[in-house]
Amino acid sequence: MAVETVAAAAGEGEAQKNRIQVSNTKKPLFFYVNLAKRYIQQHNEVELSALGMAITTVVTIAEILKNNGLAIEKKVLTSTVSMKDENKGRVVQKAKIEIVLGKSDKFDMLMNAVNVTPETASKDKE
Repeated sequence: MAVETVAAAAGEGEAQKNRIQVSNTKKPLFFYVNLAKRYIQQHNEVELSALGMAITTVVTIAEILKNNGLAIEKKVLTSTVSMKDENKGRVVQKAKIEIVLGKSDKFDMLMNAVNVTPETASKDKE
C-alpha cells in the first residue's frame, strides 16, 4: 500500500490521475500533505485513499488541508474490502476510506503567500 499515482484504467478516461494511496508506514505525514497540495494545484481536487490502520493518517491529512483553508471536503466514502492475508493465506476484511478534497477559494492566495519570502516582501515595501 505504498504511495502511488494510479493511472487511469482503460475506459475510465482521466478519472484517477489525482489519487493518492496513503500508507502509514512508507512516508512521513507531511510528504502526503505536500503531495496533496500539488495535486490540488494541478487538478483542482485530490482523492485520498487508505486501508486499515492508514485511515487515521488520511483523516489527519484531510483535516490539515481543511484547517489551513487550502481544501474543502467534497466526498467521503467508506467501505470494506476483502484481501488475502499473505501470512495466513486466508481472506480478511479491511476497512477502506476515500476522501475527495477540492480546491478552496483561498487556495491560490494562501499558496502564493507561502511562496513569498520575507526578503521579497520587504523589497516590495521599499
